[in-house]
Amino acid sequence: MPVSRALRRLLRVRQLEEDQQRLALETALADLHRLQESLACSQQRDRRGRELVTSSCRTGELADRLAGIEESRSSLQQAGLLENKIAKASERVGELRDAYLSTRVERRQAETVIAETESRDALEATRRGQQDMDDWHRTRGSRRAT
Repeated sequence: MPVSRALRRLLRVRQLEEDQQRLALETALADLHRLQESLACSQQRDRRGRELVTSSCRTGELADRLAGIEESRSSLQQAGLLENKIAKASERVGELRDAYLSTRVERRQAETVIAETESRDALEATRRGQQDMDDWHRTRGSRRAT
């Protein structure tokens, strides 16, 4: 029995769903990486602020000391917010990865059903061809006998 159009349509829908899930996952991963880079920048700002406080202790510059303290405080506050966003983004990436893998399995199942059907059809066509050849040889042999 040939592969039905509905089954081929199902495979196409599964491929489209998988592509959409993959794109959503890639977007979420890019957002997560962007947040992680922002966190790294915030941590670097904190280090620079502490270095400014340390250097102002040696030079006696009060303005530098206050600026360093404020820089460190604001970067720590920003880091706290970013860590919360990163946690949520990581959870979202996990959900999207699960959804992507699920649609991928569904697509592969549809491919497997189609491949098995085509294989069965090819085997049946080979059998029918062999049977036709056997019949032809049998009828040919019976003609020679008469």
